Amino acid sequence: MDRFYSLNHSSIDFVFKQTPRDFVVEELPLYEFSGEGEHLVLFIRKKSLSTLELVGIIAKYLGIKNKEIGYAGLKDKHAMTKQYISIHKQHEEAMESFSHDNVKIITKTYHNNKIKIGHLKGNRFYIKLKKVNPTSAQKIDEALKNISKQGMPNFFGYQRFGNDGDNHIEGEKIAKGEKKERNPKIKRLLINAYQSHLFNLWLSRRLEINTLIQNFEVKELESLLNMPNEELTKMKAQKHPFKLMNGDIMEHYPHGRLFDFDGEEDDCNRFNDRGISPTGLLCGNKVKTSSDNAWVIEKEFDDEINADGARRYAWVFPEGVEGRFKPEEAHYELNFSLPKGSYATVLIEELAKRKIT
Repeated sequence: MDRFYSLNHSSIDFVFKQTPRDFVVEELPLYEFSGEGEHLVLFIRKKSLSTLELVGIIAKYLGIKNKEIGYAGLKDKHAMTKQYISIHKQHEEAMESFSHDNVKIITKTYHNNKIKIGHLKGNRFYIKLKKVNPTSAQKIDEALKNISKQGMPNFFGYQRFGNDGDNHIEGEKIAKGEKKERNPKIKRLLINAYQSHLFNLWLSRRLEINTLIQNFEVKELESLLNMPNEELTKMKAQKHPFKLMNGDIMEHYPHGRLFDFDGEEDDCNRFNDRGISPTGLLCGNKVKTSSDNAWVIEKEFDDEINADGARRYAWVFPEGVEGRFKPEEAHYELNFSLPKGSYATVLIEELAKRKIT
């Protein structure tokens, strides 16, 4: 299935390379550090290093195990990134002498607990697009306004699927017991890629349905989508570009409990106001699935696999969206924040309306 996009403009020409000069990420912590406690919290700037490589370098320097270093999330290797790590306070003096060409300690503080995976609110991005002409810059301006106002689809980015983009193929075999993988981390990575692949296919299908609803009359849609007239009429009346279906599973945004959507106008308004958002399925065990008309679509992208499932926001709302065109350099600079688990490269592809790899 071809990828569907949420915006209506034609594709935009520009050049984007994920390099430390043009792609900068700053982690937004989940909570304020207390300033006291047995854990030393370091705010670190790194470039051309993955988070795991950073952790390995510091662990080797200190003579400790990698697992003794806490971090909230994995940051891109091909970028300039700023993130927090925690180590025991006993290593503070040793870290005073730490030096690495691609690593700089910006600030330090203390906290009572070790930083753990998921302990982040999101990330702030600075991105530079190149070879942008004035016409393209105007189209980017308008697209950013729409994203700032309405949000964007929460696809998994290309990074999720490996260098060749085919990790999900191996992941499916492993998840179904057709192939063995002894390394637990690699096994989890590949199975996650398969779950992500199915999620992306489902989300693209939902965006395709949105497009059909926007462009056809209800009578035409009945045969195109094989859905009841009443449901289609309600969907067509919704203000938001992502059309909610009876049986969708919603989640309070940016975090909270799950509940079923049953067509209430109040819930449509709460979605418009960013108080809730629809979720998609990451197939597996112990996961709540949608119902009614939403399940008719979702079940096509469900699969029985030996892994735990989950729900993921189908739609997210970037914050602090800013854009600046530099005509003398033919550059376009943009800043925005995304919740954890969302990909900046997906926003770039939404602007371009094409793959950027």
